[in-house]
Amino acid sequence: MLDVCLLGTGGMMPLPYRWLTALMMRFNGSSLLIDCGEGTQIAIKEKGWSFKPIDVICFTHYHGDHISGLPGLLLTMGNADRKEPLTLIGPRGLERVVNSLRVIAPELPFPIIYKEITEPEQIFEMNGYRLKAFRVNHNVICYGYTLEIDRAGKFDVARAEANAIPKMFWKHLQKGETVEDAGKVYTPDMVLGPARKGIKLTYTTDTRPTNSIRENAADSDLFICEGMYGEKEKAHKAVEYKHMTFYEAAQLAKEAQVKEMWLTHYSPSLAYPEDYMEEVRKIFPEAKAGRDRMSAELGFEEK
Repeated sequence: MLDVCLLGTGGMMPLPYRWLTALMMRFNGSSLLIDCGEGTQIAIKEKGWSFKPIDVICFTHYHGDHISGLPGLLLTMGNADRKEPLTLIGPRGLERVVNSLRVIAPELPFPIIYKEITEPEQIFEMNGYRLKAFRVNHNVICYGYTLEIDRAGKFDVARAEANAIPKMFWKHLQKGETVEDAGKVYTPDMVLGPARKGIKLTYTTDTRPTNSIRENAADSDLFICEGMYGEKEKAHKAVEYKHMTFYEAAQLAKEAQVKEMWLTHYSPSLAYPEDYMEEVRKIFPEAKAGRDRMSAELGFEEK
């Protein structure tokens, strides 16, 4: 089960009714945060979730509305006497940018592990999931992220017995582990059927529509995508500042054949995103106007 919470849906500046864009996900006892704009701590508190399990923070890019909340969050973690390492992932310059922000958070009781994205696409394996960063098209270097949780095939008791595999090893093989005993090697493929559909979530913001988004979001269970402008007359602004309209996001969702799309990262001038959703759903029916603390539980399909 992957718990998902869109902590904030605002772009550029926080508003009294809308925090800056940040996404938090919980899986298997760990938590992943993507972006950390001003007010992210308050958004987490409002949701009722904890800072303690956050062990990975990813950044799409280094504009202030996506990273300015980091120093305060680090201080809060430090004041809670955190000792476990924290992994930060982001485009080139990550350590330099974070160290600049840490002028106001210089001493922390936990180590920070920096993982810079240096390729157009880069994969990180951790905490039972696979995280893929992919380059998008903004006016600075910017990345989207796809998170995937694989699901092994069903355990086949008949095959395990036919291969004379001792029962004490079954649970290890079911977890994908290889076991060696008395000169014999037992592998998961000896007892597991074909891999089943896992869980896939894609998040992207501050970008024009790109093939990289379309390809990486393909078949996602949930696609969280920037919708800076709902007003059609502002399409030229989306082009000029390299953002996206609601309708461009919906077209991407349609072409990527995702199950559901949430819009986020609204312009401060956009007070009522829902006003534009009727037209958006004509393009992609499973589109929703994201709102602060909007949440979902993504689970494995049962057939």
